[in-house]
Amino acid sequence: MATSAVVADNPLVLVVDDDEDVRNSLQELMESVGLDVACFPSPRELLSAGLPDRPGCLVLDVRMPGASGLDLQHQLSARGITKPIVFLTGYGDIPMTVQAMKAGAVDFLTKPVRDQTLLDAVIAGIQRDVEQRAQAENIHQHSSRFATLTPRERQVLREVARGRLNKQIAFELGISEITVKLHRSNVMRKMRAISIGELIRAWDSLPSSVRETPQA
Repeated sequence: MATSAVVADNPLVLVVDDDEDVRNSLQELMESVGLDVACFPSPRELLSAGLPDRPGCLVLDVRMPGASGLDLQHQLSARGITKPIVFLTGYGDIPMTVQAMKAGAVDFLTKPVRDQTLLDAVIAGIQRDVEQRAQAENIHQHSSRFATLTPRERQVLREVARGRLNKQIAFELGISEITVKLHRSNVMRKMRAISIGELIRAWDSLPSSVRETPQA
């Protein structure tokens, strides 16, 4: 594996191609615009090394001995890994392109490809990954905060998210309106929401499995 000097917060481009000349060329291209890059001759070696927890994207050759780039895409998807992928091929056809794009590929480029075209696709992939990572972190934070709520606070949050007024929530839960206001205040504090709109957005971001957590 060839690796450029790396900084943990910098985007990392992972190149998988069985042709050493292609790998070296792609590494030089990525490094020329300041991107960190790691190269692998096969999907197996990439999976053995593991994917670093850094923003970035994959540049995969479609046809390689053994597992293909499309096979790797399927394996990563099965593991819940959504790292954006840019495919390169010298033998691309429409069915392969459709298959790759439907599975979430950023682009499907035919060799030889213009440097700028490839860099544009890689930058788009990195941006997608940055956005996906930010969204995942946002969901994680909201889920962690939701876990600190008491069963009653979760009930109040659910009702607030449904647009219910305090008196309606009080009637629904069989408690006083003052108690509802107290729970609502605690929910706002624990969820770190500065407005009802922000609180509702936090609720909406929660996975259904979290929202449906047993209340007792």
